[in-house]
Amino acid sequence: MHELTKEQARRVAVRAQMLDAKRPRTLVELVRRLTFLQIDPTAAIAPSADLVAWSRLGSSYRPEHLKRELEVRRTLFEQDAMVRPMSDVGLYLAGDDWTSYEHLHGWLRDNDKFRRDILKLLRKSGPVTSRDIPDTCVVPWKSTGWTNNRNVTQMLEFLALRGDVAIAGRVGRERMWDLPERVFPADIVVPPLGERERLKNERRLASLGIARQKTRAMPMEPSYVGEAGEPAVVEGVKGEWRIDPAYLRGAFKGRTALLSPFDRLIHDRVRAEELFDFEYTLEMYKPEAQRRWGYFALPILHGDRLVGKLDAKADRKAGVLRVNAIHEDVKFTQAIAKAVQNEITDLAWWLELEVEPA
Repeated sequence: MHELTKEQARRVAVRAQMLDAKRPRTLVELVRRLTFLQIDPTAAIAPSADLVAWSRLGSSYRPEHLKRELEVRRTLFEQDAMVRPMSDVGLYLAGDDWTSYEHLHGWLRDNDKFRRDILKLLRKSGPVTSRDIPDTCVVPWKSTGWTNNRNVTQMLEFLALRGDVAIAGRVGRERMWDLPERVFPADIVVPPLGERERLKNERRLASLGIARQKTRAMPMEPSYVGEAGEPAVVEGVKGEWRIDPAYLRGAFKGRTALLSPFDRLIHDRVRAEELFDFEYTLEMYKPEAQRRWGYFALPILHGDRLVGKLDAKADRKAGVLRVNAIHEDVKFTQAIAKAVQNEITDLAWWLELEVEPA
């Protein structure tokens, strides 16, 4: 059982997320370590996948690098609003495991001709967008949410999870769909379900450094890691954790970073409060009068502490990065203030904008 101080636990989490002073060398190395970049269209400053990459790689990263690795080099792939390393593709092709849900099983069975129509079209004309695919569905998809009667996109999503179709790229925000043999390598190995879950837990812990064995459900990607790693307790925090002990070795050297609101360091809000004493809510869904930190506030990391939030917006028409406020969770020292201003300047330079201070 590892007995950690909060400082040690934070440093493990920061190192695992590649937010210490030792930066990754390439985008592919970064995605392999983080296991994924989340795709989100919100671009108040920049799309989240690009912000996460920039915060690790620095201003040498350009958004076209991501597109190149996805669509030309095929070192990465997209599935379910995630960009993952192609080396992990076998872990995320679920085969028939997910069809234990009877309503999905029945819907696919009732619409088998629809499925075959899509595959026939892709074989002949792929890659195509969903709007290029005729809806020959016999039994419409029923949902109480926004997916109701969205038959083409629902069928494509399910077929993608099974590995029957793949996302070949994007034109703007629209996904291009094709047959998997034109996107994925020929030698994919899909492990049995139990082994696949074990490997995903191990990969997830390696990306988080420290996590709970079990935790509440999270949108997009779980934050639990099962029995991966080794047990640990953190001083002043209730319960047991799992830790990747590799991150306990070697000296820690931190830096300052501006993070995406979707960044995995703070995505699990409970963990962020337990280990970093950091409270955060993405407020773009709140009325303006109810926001404390801003529409798309960027968490600020300094060393092994989350010290505040940057309320800023990229006004591309005016050519400025507009800084509305810098919220200090702890009183900034002169060194912290200077480091944060340097990061804001670097962010503006990367965005090809001028800084407009508050």
